[in-house]
Amino acid sequence: MKDSPRFPFILWRAISRLNRWMLSRYGSKSKAANKVLVLTTIGRKSGQPRSTPLQYEEVEGVYYVASARGTKADWYRNLVACPKVNVQVGDKHFSAVANPITDSGQIADFLELRLMRHPRFMSAMLRLEGLPPRYSRIDLEKFAERLAVVALPQECN
Repeated sequence: MKDSPRFPFILWRAISRLNRWMLSRYGSKSKAANKVLVLTTIGRKSGQPRSTPLQYEEVEGVYYVASARGTKADWYRNLVACPKVNVQVGDKHFSAVANPITDSGQIADFLELRLMRHPRFMSAMLRLEGLPPRYSRIDLEKFAERLAVVALPQECN
């Protein structure tokens, strides 16, 4: 899978660095943190903890995160190698076993949920990714094939 022609690798790398800088500067206590969780994975090569701020959706106590870079995102590759992760949402911390979702229909359901909850942001994102202004469910499912979505159910302690 290639990077989106509108978002070359160098831009993804810059965004990744900006995310890390914002996390170190503002942490999880900022106003923006109410839409962002911090996912801590174990680096697949280094074995060191790696924290990544990600937008999320919560459905019935399960947190869902997505990667626009699909399976190329480092955090995604890390959790595939070691699915045991730590999650911080505001003041709440919990452990989870990451469950990657590969079905394009389920990923399209996730996109529809995000569109319902965040219509302006998601519509702009879909346009940037080349979807037509009036897209169909088939368009969403085709777009979903390029994404990676992960369910993060809280572990019972």
